[in-house]
Amino acid sequence: MEFFDFFSNPSKPMIGLDISSSAVKLVELSRSGDGYKVEAYRVLPLPANTVVEKNIADLDALSETIESVVKRSGTKLKDTIAAVSGSSVITKEIELPAGLTELQMEMQIEVEADQYIPYPMEEVAFDFDVIGPVENNSELVKVLLAACRQENVEHRRQALEMAGLQPKVIDVEGFAVERAYKLMEDQLDQVGDQVVAIADIGATMFTFTVLVDGKTIYSREQLFGGKQLTEEIQRRYGLSWEEAGEAKRKGGLPEDYESEVLAPFKESLIQHITRSLQFFYSSSHFNYVDQLFLAGGVSALEGLVDEVEHAIGLPTALANPLANMQLSKSINASAIANDAPALLLAVGLAMRSFE
Repeated sequence: MEFFDFFSNPSKPMIGLDISSSAVKLVELSRSGDGYKVEAYRVLPLPANTVVEKNIADLDALSETIESVVKRSGTKLKDTIAAVSGSSVITKEIELPAGLTELQMEMQIEVEADQYIPYPMEEVAFDFDVIGPVENNSELVKVLLAACRQENVEHRRQALEMAGLQPKVIDVEGFAVERAYKLMEDQLDQVGDQVVAIADIGATMFTFTVLVDGKTIYSREQLFGGKQLTEEIQRRYGLSWEEAGEAKRKGGLPEDYESEVLAPFKESLIQHITRSLQFFYSSSHFNYVDQLFLAGGVSALEGLVDEVEHAIGLPTALANPLANMQLSKSINASAIANDAPALLLAVGLAMRSFE
């Protein structure tokens, strides 16, 4: 078992680096009054099959892309925070005696870990964070334990080091989403303990997260994303993968694209969101959601927000964690505005620098 920093608090700014199945996204933030300023940002696509279902399959290709994204972003920072996906991480709240030192807690968790973690202990990276005292029992404290397979952490660390970066923290994607969500709370119609869903639609993965009062209470991942739309464009119009991706972004496809390709894809996406809501309702005591945010690269499809809102009957908006941020002079304002819904994780990771 290896002890790893899921919860440590860094002392200086770090690059937030989101490694998805299709791209590497970099965000560097600084403090600006009570808010943040974007100092650097860049998004670069990954070669096909570099990351498959959030597992790194080609370290060399990934490290080369990371090196390029750092160079093109203009950041001078080396300290970096990346993340492992929520589905690969086990988080569990446990209770321990209040008087233990950090080292004693670590030893106690190692002794008891096989109760909580279904992997061989020598293959596990873990960390813990003391949340606070147990209600009505001052002799115990609540401790949040996070653990995942060591290889998931190691592969990310190796890719960052091969690109010349210093990996300071490997975070959990869900924690980064919670941080970024704080920046979007003022976009809600009401204040208070809102039940908010975020549908993050990437290239290959659809992640549905529900938060109450800013804390995740439900999360589910499914294999579905924009790659399926690109593949259908490629198949139907006889284009290469690169041509299909560019046509999807810039237009210029035949007249039947909207009705024969795009509309069925949007319909399938709406079905995924509807089913995810139903799964959430059936597995919790909630039977409602106050607000839905769409995130990820696919969410920027023209007209999607209105179509989703009309189909499912929920207030729906594009996730924009950058809405109230200042931008450094080197940032292309229109480019980052287009990318904003896909930067949720990278922004949440970069925010970790200031906790």
